[in-house]
Amino acid sequence: MHNRFLFPHRYKMIGWFLLIPSTIIGLLSLLFDYNLFELKTTVFAVFEEAFFEPDKTFSFIQNDIFDEVIGATIVIGGLMAAFSKEKYEDEYIAQIRLESLLWATYINYGFLLFSILFIYGLGFYQIMVLNMFTLLFIFLVRFNFILYKTSRAIA
Repeated sequence: MHNRFLFPHRYKMIGWFLLIPSTIIGLLSLLFDYNLFELKTTVFAVFEEAFFEPDKTFSFIQNDIFDEVIGATIVIGGLMAAFSKEKYEDEYIAQIRLESLLWATYINYGFLLFSILFIYGLGFYQIMVLNMFTLLFIFLVRFNFILYKTSRAIA
């Protein structure tokens, strides 16, 4: 089966290599409010802190980009791990992929709805940070679990 929207199979291992350490570092950083290293640099900002302040929109600012690097690495690694072809890609794998994505979307938005209704203040902000990544994580867990379960049933 040919699917032009998936990465080549070799990207899967690169994705896992990026995803696992960056997720651990990101969680430790979020939970303990500690950055492993500092990457203070000048970056272009569409806006910073407040909307439509003339001196804060479309300007260069000094910022520690540790969070941005970790977040981007989690997203890139997660996408590569989740959406790389399997060694033997067929219609059954495509169906598992589709169902896993549907499950992940339902669960992710269930978490989001629960958070909107019952979590407030700074806790809500932290949940929203985690919610950016949960769709990929839920997809990866379910997809790989079903593949593992299927391979065990066949063997």
